[in-house]
Amino acid sequence: MFKRSSYLAAAAVSLLVGATAVQAADAEDGGFQAGSILVRARALGVIPDVSNTPKSSLASAVGGTVDITDNWVPELDASYFFTPNIAVEAIAGVTYHDVKLKNSAVGDVPLGSTRLLPPTITAQWHFLPTEKFNPYVGAGINYTFFYDQHGGPLSVSTHYDDGVGAALQLGADYNIAGNWYANVDVKKLFLSTNAHIVTVLSPASVTQRVDIDPWLVGVGIGYRF
Repeated sequence: MFKRSSYLAAAAVSLLVGATAVQAADAEDGGFQAGSILVRARALGVIPDVSNTPKSSLASAVGGTVDITDNWVPELDASYFFTPNIAVEAIAGVTYHDVKLKNSAVGDVPLGSTRLLPPTITAQWHFLPTEKFNPYVGAGINYTFFYDQHGGPLSVSTHYDDGVGAALQLGADYNIAGNWYANVDVKKLFLSTNAHIVTVLSPASVTQRVDIDPWLVGVGIGYRF
């Protein structure tokens, strides 16, 4: 009887130790910790919020408003956690946009197209890093490169200046299972460029300051290392 009780007590202690070890392991792996890295792949909607200001007399005479098309592209990003609450995120993706001058003195005029590479870095505050649902906010900086620029039917040449601006961010990660997370993320970039356009109508450059200020809306999935 004593032996049986001893075996049962030993088994109970073993189960208790095992359960404690599992709980400790779960606690150690419970969400984001200092040194965690979250890599995501997102579908990213780039939605320009455009306004423009003429910067030459010819641009003022032509008038009109600049319109830039929306686009959806794949995007990769990574967040590194310095503490459970504080992380830095870097994103990279390439977007393609058609540009048009609307309601100008010469009507609606296609201005060609351009590709944008807008690497953005934000510092983030994560509110609930050890919970399944973890909302966050962020702020940072963006530098946008314009390349592969093509003019429209009336354009001899088109050039957009690269630009730097601030970025604001709001998003959330949801732990699906294990180290896998679903993500939704919204950023607002404050981005301006000078558009220099030479047309067949005049050898002088038509220069417009264009505030693109796009919304970046992303939905995707991530893995925590």
